[in-house]
Order: sequence, then structure tokens, then C-alpha cells
Amino acid sequence: MADLLVEDIHTAYGLSQVLFGVSLEVRAGECVALIGRNGVGKTTTMRSIMGLTPPKRGRVTWKGQDISRLGPHRICRLGIGFVPEERRIFPELSVWENLDIARRSGAGGKTTWREEQVFALFPDLAGIRERKGGVLSGGQQQMLTIARTLMGNPELLLLDEPSEGLAPLIVELLRMRVAELKATGLSIVLAEQNLEFVMALADRVYILEKGEVRFTGTPADLRADKSIVQQYLTV
Repeated sequence: MADLLVEDIHTAYGLSQVLFGVSLEVRAGECVALIGRNGVGKTTTMRSIMGLTPPKRGRVTWKGQDISRLGPHRICRLGIGFVPEERRIFPELSVWENLDIARRSGAGGKTTWREEQVFALFPDLAGIRERKGGVLSGGQQQMLTIARTLMGNPELLLLDEPSEGLAPLIVELLRMRVAELKATGLSIVLAEQNLEFVMALADRVYILEKGEVRFTGTPADLRADKSIVQQYLTV
């Protein structure tokens, strides 16, 4: 039984429709990846799940509850956390203050993530906890954004393009951290263009093209079908 069900959603920004009947599911503890070129609807799918851009048609269900018309704050309180591509940390606040301002018990009062757990996962942040967010490197800001979201104790984490703009060494470090997160049992939806990053983490992948799902399968299925990679993922 899937924890998250996205069923035939159609989402638009004003008159511009972006998603045309996207469906996907995420089971407890799974990492599910949305992959595809720029502008195919990966971020819009995330925003539709989170209630930031509600679907015009279709349904999003979380643990049996229809959340399609709920506001983002209510969806967050139900146990879904969103790490946007833009990172959106508070530049004038310290690392610790960025974490502290996001502190909240999870659904049902569950508290898995506190500072000590977050700093254990991201030891690079522990040594700069008094440093202001605005002076951090891109990699540090990405780690802080994930850490801040974890302080809300989500059961499902939506990660939008986490490797975007980062140096290869930092991408590999981030991949290891996301793998550790997955090992804790946290469910993850990962929107990403970096195919190797995805292949190392995902249990299942959905390829989007022009707002529609064109392929669903495991990383092994995708590796076995070079024509799919060539058609939908090669620039």
C-alpha cells in the first residue's frame, strides 16, 4: 500500500498547463525519482504534492487522506517536507538559528530530528553553526536547507534538484547523505537531472516529458533500455 498516491493530476500556472495526467506512488521507505530534462514538469509535480500549485484535476492522497486542496502549511503538518531548488535559507540568520526556527514535532508528535541528529548527518554544519547563512557555500546552503526541513520531522521528503550547481565532490558527498537519510526509513521523492545521482539512490524512477509520465521502472530497467535514455534524457 502506497503512502503517497498522485492520481492523474493536471496542473497549470494561469492559462499555461504544465502537467497532463501525471500519476505516481511512493511506498514507505522508498526513494522515488522524477527525472527528465529542464521544463518537463518535475518541479511542478513537487509543488502540486505540496499544495503550492494545487492541481486543477486529479488527486493527491497521503496515507489515505486527500490533500489535493489543502494549504502547504497543513500538508507540512501531516508529515511532508519540501526542499526547494532555490534553497531559500535565511541569509541573516546563523546556521543554528535557521535550524531552530524550523523546529517542530512531526505528525502525531513524533520527534526524530533534533540538532544533534542533524549535525551528526551533516557534520560540516556542526563546525559553522554560528556562521550566517548568506556566507555559506552552495553545498553548505543545500545541506542547511535539507537539515532545516528535517527539523520539522517529516515522514516524506521532497527533494527538488539537490545537486543543481554543485561541484562533483559536493554532489558525491550529498549523495552519501541522502543515502543515509533513506537508510533511516524516510520516504523520499527526488527530482533530479543528474542520472548517476538518481541511479545510486532510487528504488523506482518516473521519466517526465512535456508534463506526462513516459516511463516507469527500476534503475535496472532504465539501464537495460538505452533507447529510453537517448530519447528522454540525452541533451
